[in-house]
Amino acid sequence: MTIWLVTGGCGFIGSHLCAALVAAGQRVRVLDNLSTGRRENLVPGAELLVGDVGDPELLATPQGRKWYDEIRGGKGAEAAIDIITSFGKGQLPKGFPVPGTAAYRNAWQQTIKAAETYNEPGRFTAFIGFEWTSNTGGNNLHRNVIFRGSGPQASLVEPFTTQPPLGSDNPVDLWKYMAATEQKTGSEVLAIAHNGNLSNGRMFPIVEAFGKKLDKEYVQTRAKWEPLYETTQTKGTGEAHPFLSPNDEFANFEIWDKGNLDGSVPKTKDMLELEYARAGLKNGLKLEAQLGTNPYKFGMIGSTDAHTGLAAVEEDNFFGKTAPQEPSPERMTAVFIDNPKTGVKIMDWEVGASGFAAVWATENTREAIFDAMKRREAYGTTGPRMIVRLFGGWDFAPGDANNRMPAAVGYAKGVPMGGDLRSAPQGKSPTFLVAALKDSIGANLDRIQIVKGWLDKDGKTQERVYDVVVSGGRAIDADGRCKTPVGNTVDVENATWTNTIGAPELITVWKDPQFDANHRTFYYARVIEIPTPRWTAYDAKRFGTKPVPGTTMVLQERAYTAPIWYAP
Repeated sequence: MTIWLVTGGCGFIGSHLCAALVAAGQRVRVLDNLSTGRRENLVPGAELLVGDVGDPELLATPQGRKWYDEIRGGKGAEAAIDIITSFGKGQLPKGFPVPGTAAYRNAWQQTIKAAETYNEPGRFTAFIGFEWTSNTGGNNLHRNVIFRGSGPQASLVEPFTTQPPLGSDNPVDLWKYMAATEQKTGSEVLAIAHNGNLSNGRMFPIVEAFGKKLDKEYVQTRAKWEPLYETTQTKGTGEAHPFLSPNDEFANFEIWDKGNLDGSVPKTKDMLELEYARAGLKNGLKLEAQLGTNPYKFGMIGSTDAHTGLAAVEEDNFFGKTAPQEPSPERMTAVFIDNPKTGVKIMDWEVGASGFAAVWATENTREAIFDAMKRREAYGTTGPRMIVRLFGGWDFAPGDANNRMPAAVGYAKGVPMGGDLRSAPQGKSPTFLVAALKDSIGANLDRIQIVKGWLDKDGKTQERVYDVVVSGGRAIDADGRCKTPVGNTVDVENATWTNTIGAPELITVWKDPQFDANHRTFYYARVIEIPTPRWTAYDAKRFGTKPVPGTTMVLQERAYTAPIWYAP
């Protein structure tokens, strides 16, 4: 018989208990995941297992033991896929950590401890949070839940799970948990939905969600808890889709539209409208007109969703989504998802080096950054560290673009990204001050665009993309479009490019030429870089790997701001 002592078995009390058990002739194994290897306290005859020894209850199940052996045997990727698939099907083994168990609580406490240890107000901000991984049937509805408050506050609760009976895969139940959490802890919380392109039409419902018709309570609750949306990450960019925006030549960017997260259900075109950010923003206007609240009034950000612990999303320094996708001669020709039952296959080369979230906060603290996220004063990029500003108002003039401190005039005359314009003055159209500065060691800028969406008099959603400022002296025509490409300096074979085209910064004041004060409308800025090598070009150069046909080798990185909304 083996007796396990879990966590703390090397301490004073644990060592006395351990000694008594050993003296009684029992085999004692001390499981101490938090230990630093204090073997001086270990009783002779006991075994100390530190770190990745696993949970005894889970290891007692055949499935748990299988995963453990695969991970220890170098097959971590296979184990991870199996765990994700089992999770999505609700087939996790008995003994899997759930709220209320020691393993679950211990993981949460370690998360809190890490955030508290490395949080340095004014220098480096570390938030406490967790991922709620709703993935039923492979349909990705993940959310990250972020706490504004401190460790002692977060310690009063445990993360909400998707597994019944203690949890739920329905976002409505997550929002109920968040309301109870704020009441119990005194800390504000918010949720950020993951890129919805793998949700198979479930991210932005417009009629019903989880079998229940959308009502006023749903739209009000979602608007309260989800002020931001992850528009770009490694598993594709979900701002726009060519099928939904056929007149937008920049919509076909890093698209993942083959199926859901595990490839178990192929994608159909009717799903796309309910997955992509621009369509969600437009349908939010329609729901606001119907139910009084816009549930999809979100700011757009980027994140990596990487499982490497690295913020390495630069094209020339991309370490992949998970450890198996780290740089190697094989990764560009390897398979990321392959479901033989449906034929859905996604290659490793399709994984994107994206993205980053940026916020305009008053200081580098949890409280200030959280407040900026909540008011949606944020933007996302697909990897570059561009600086982007967007302000909207009624009185911006062309000369305001000459101000070297655009924020000063922006806040004085208007509202920032994420804000609202109301009460249109008689006969006036909204004006926008928009500015972008290139990544300091990155590529020059091609153009800045304003994407406009509105609800027309017939209750139908519309959209239009305007080029508002372009580099290189190119012309913008009467339709608000620049039809002259910026050019391309990329040398794919050598994975290089030059900044001899484009501009290091762009700034302008733009006035909506077709404003109707009776239409609900949103405007957001999209900043486009000049063409540069994709990470696949760097891999081909470094490893001598021959790309498979269809591999994307060049891209135009970009940034997306939170919209500014107008409501009559």
